[in-house]
Amino acid sequence: KILTIVLILLPILLSVVCLALGRYSLTIGETVRALLSTFTSIETNNTAYTIVVNLRLPRVILAVTLGAGLACAGAAFQGLFSNPLATPDTLGVTAGAAVGAIVGIMFDTNLITMQFIALIFGLGTAALTMAVARIRSRTSIVMIILSGVIIAALCNAVLSIIKYTADPLNKLPTITYWLMGSMSAVTYKSLALGLPFVLVGILIIFMLRWRLNILTLSEDEIRASGINVPRIRMAIITASTMITASCVSMCGQVGWVGLLVPHCARMIFGSNNRYVIPASISLGAMFMLMIDTMARTLLPSEIPISILTAIIGAPFFIYLLRKTGGGWK
Repeated sequence: KILTIVLILLPILLSVVCLALGRYSLTIGETVRALLSTFTSIETNNTAYTIVVNLRLPRVILAVTLGAGLACAGAAFQGLFSNPLATPDTLGVTAGAAVGAIVGIMFDTNLITMQFIALIFGLGTAALTMAVARIRSRTSIVMIILSGVIIAALCNAVLSIIKYTADPLNKLPTITYWLMGSMSAVTYKSLALGLPFVLVGILIIFMLRWRLNILTLSEDEIRASGINVPRIRMAIITASTMITASCVSMCGQVGWVGLLVPHCARMIFGSNNRYVIPASISLGAMFMLMIDTMARTLLPSEIPISILTAIIGAPFFIYLLRKTGGGWK
């Protein structure tokens, strides 16, 4: 219970600290006053209010939601597919959403339109994967995974074609930077479009987390439990797809979160998904908060998020493999 309370409070406290950090540093007191002045009559410095509420708060909200959502989706897919290497991109959603975003960039759409196109492409890619995996009105886990690999490869091929034909002076740098992931362009309007999908997806997985334990049993044991396996499986896949497509549409491709964080949660809480899912949500939020803060403070120019997640995630994952000996359950 104490550890649960800590996992609830730490993301909140870390969010306040990250709001205070930046090229224009603020004290914790100034940051809290700027936040409270939005809802109360507390007076605050105009500069502090602009920096905290208008510039940093949308990024912090996105970082918390992005980390929590991708970690939750990764933990759900690892439990659903009984595969420690499953990620939120198992169905090719990330590649599909990236194709949609690049199409929006090529047609010079605004940020909200580009985000909407990316979201539609991501959801459509997942629907296509499920359609390819369905044979004689039945869908197996193996077919879903293989179909996801195939569709993701096709989407990546389309990405390569678009990048090859893009204007090397105007379009190609924008496409390349977007694919590396960044939260610099986030606004409250873009959050209003993408956040509901992430929050609904997290809620669905959280409510069904105990059933993930049942889905890891043998076929006979699952049938004896009396649950509707196809319906539960489809609900979890749909929720994870909404999370992944929405996250990619808001800030580009971000790797390692959905793979690394669930493993850390299992090292702390074991393999029971009743505890792994909430722990992954909390740890994922804290991980992305730290990554985004480093991205905007380490160098004079902002570092793409996917670079930091790979540099930090890969060595830490090697440590986890050495620590656990490759064991998962």
